[in-house]
Amino acid sequence: WLGLEHGVPSHDTFGRVFAQIDPVQFEAGFYRWVRESLPDRPAAGVIAIDGKTARRSGDPQREQSPLHLVTAYAVEQRLVIGQNAVGSKANEITVIPALLERLVLKGQVITIDAMGCQRSFAEQIVAGGGDYVLAVKGNQGALLEGVVDTFALAPQDTEVDIVEHQTIDKGHGRLETRTCAVIADPAVIAWLNPAQQWPGLQSIIRITATRASASAPLAVPTTSTRYYISSLPPDAVRLNQVIRSHWAIENEVHWVLDMIYREDSSRVRRGYAQQNLAVIRKLTLNLLKSTPNPKKRSLRILRKRAGWSMDILFDMLGLT
Repeated sequence: WLGLEHGVPSHDTFGRVFAQIDPVQFEAGFYRWVRESLPDRPAAGVIAIDGKTARRSGDPQREQSPLHLVTAYAVEQRLVIGQNAVGSKANEITVIPALLERLVLKGQVITIDAMGCQRSFAEQIVAGGGDYVLAVKGNQGALLEGVVDTFALAPQDTEVDIVEHQTIDKGHGRLETRTCAVIADPAVIAWLNPAQQWPGLQSIIRITATRASASAPLAVPTTSTRYYISSLPPDAVRLNQVIRSHWAIENEVHWVLDMIYREDSSRVRRGYAQQNLAVIRKLTLNLLKSTPNPKKRSLRILRKRAGWSMDILFDMLGLT
């Protein structure tokens, strides 16, 4: 521990220090710690990649955009394993290759939303020994049209098999029915991927989710349909699980950063401070998630207990 013979540094001193720390080196230290502390990943584990903006970190008077970070999350271990900063959400695709380069892709399934549906990303993931599940939307118009038409016409073609799996879940006052439909017919895949632009493409997927109010049965249900491409074989059960697990990065990382760490309320704007603080937030989030928690205390309570008791803090830091 530091002696701090001149007392605890002030709020402004912390701000100046974090504003000057090289974020590349700081993040490199985070990556090293993650690699050393991350337990062995299961075969075919899921890594979800998604972006989030620290909404109040921008400064309109200085024409400074809010900080946007693209994060990688190991779903089974519930640990953040990487992040890269980018100027805005529109530029996410410029930093995803560097983030993928830092990750151990072999044996892992990488899930990315529609912004990440890029041929180069699919190639990079497959070359690294991983698999991909990529959302398909309007930014890949021709591909989306082909996938939608395939699912629309497939029931009329007796030679095209559709593998389906359905789940029904009740929670948070809602009843949700999810149907995962998968087509992996070689002729269909060859038609969609004539020049092998999408390396390793094996399956196209349609997820249809119908949500109804559990407490108001007369309410009109809502239905949404999403489409995906994947290098995984046509296992509808597995693909349904993988696609659903992508939402863990929203619920277990982004929501926690907003509601518990109040990241969106942070107005730190000087230098690299916000980017470096984001690393610290995720480092502490990993520590909290890795702490044995037999009483199932919330992350908010675990944070408070670490602040109240040095013994608990030392235990979380592995210093006991």
